[in-house]
Amino acid sequence: MPFTDAAPDLYSAEPIPAEARAEIDRILQSGDLFRYNAAATSPVALLERDFAERLGCRFALAVTSCSSALFLAMKALELPLGARVLVPAFTFAAVPSSVIHAGCIPVLVECGADLRIDMDDFSSKLDDADAVLISHMRGHTSDMDQIMALAATRGLPVIEDAAHSLGTKWNEKNIGTIGRIGCFSFQSYKLMNGGEGGMLVTDDAQLIARAVIMSGAYEHNWRKHDLIAAEAEKLQNCLPLYNMRMNNLSAAVLRPQLKELDRRILDGRHNHDYVAALLNTSPWLSVPAPLPPELRAPDSIQFALTGMSDAQMLTFADAANVRGIPAQIFGRSENNARAFWNWNFLPEKYDLPKTRDMLLSTCDVRLPARLTPRELDAIARILLDAALLAGQGRAYGT
Repeated sequence: MPFTDAAPDLYSAEPIPAEARAEIDRILQSGDLFRYNAAATSPVALLERDFAERLGCRFALAVTSCSSALFLAMKALELPLGARVLVPAFTFAAVPSSVIHAGCIPVLVECGADLRIDMDDFSSKLDDADAVLISHMRGHTSDMDQIMALAATRGLPVIEDAAHSLGTKWNEKNIGTIGRIGCFSFQSYKLMNGGEGGMLVTDDAQLIARAVIMSGAYEHNWRKHDLIAAEAEKLQNCLPLYNMRMNNLSAAVLRPQLKELDRRILDGRHNHDYVAALLNTSPWLSVPAPLPPELRAPDSIQFALTGMSDAQMLTFADAANVRGIPAQIFGRSENNARAFWNWNFLPEKYDLPKTRDMLLSTCDVRLPARLTPRELDAIARILLDAALLAGQGRAYGT
């Protein structure tokens, strides 16, 4: 198959809206970068208000990262030291790290070939669990109806790691608003790009009050969170401060991007589904389908390499990379932070053959919402040609 187009840049983000740049200039002139130097209508407070409204939840708290939000979620839930928290084995290393940081123990749960929680393994580990932390890894939603029902029978709180799932819906409800607490990321590769940053959302006034104080609302700064002032006053001087506050500059970068979110979601879904349809024409590539209740908002694409030997998979990755498409096989790239066997910091070790097999044969490619139809065609052509080359057993360059 001939290549007429160069591979597009898959890593550059969309430009920050001009509205953000004007607000940044205003903040720099004022010098008020700390959220609590300003009134209740600081840029951070306005971002929290607008984000909660967009998600359809009561409360939002802007913090330094999704990892910070996950940590605060567990502390706000008052999980005891040594609490056992179920975590999908297919996730990013920061997720079990946040569990350990909160003084808890991550208990890894098998994930299947469709990249989602293995419900049998999940069910078998619930009796010894104190909480559930569901990672919607790379935007793939596990069966939230089953997860919520099973957790409810045991009275277990559910935290959603929605770092990759802003804009995804399950039965028309926003992912991140189904569990007790949802946590989002604004790292550069997400649909909203703050370089770093995160958001915690909940409908529970007591939980958000605890999270606000622990995030660093010392003395009486919690009063600037007027919706939860009554709850927070009871907690004055009763909780440790972890200082995970977002600053006004980050909020100024992020807030105008909320207006772009609907477009980015639609473009990202179109791009993913367009490329998925092309890749699924190959006998060696298979993109997992969404579950029926799931409406995705992807910013990347994952696909299984089927019917290939270990050597053929490496040939595929080499061929795609040489032609300019960084195609990472999760379990075959050195020290990959998404391969659970690389998490040597875990207090307990796990033999998870289903997850291991999936990671050793699943490829990950970024697919930003900003890509054009011509760029999407170029990506698909390169990946299809690499699969053909590998599937036929030829080494790249021969």
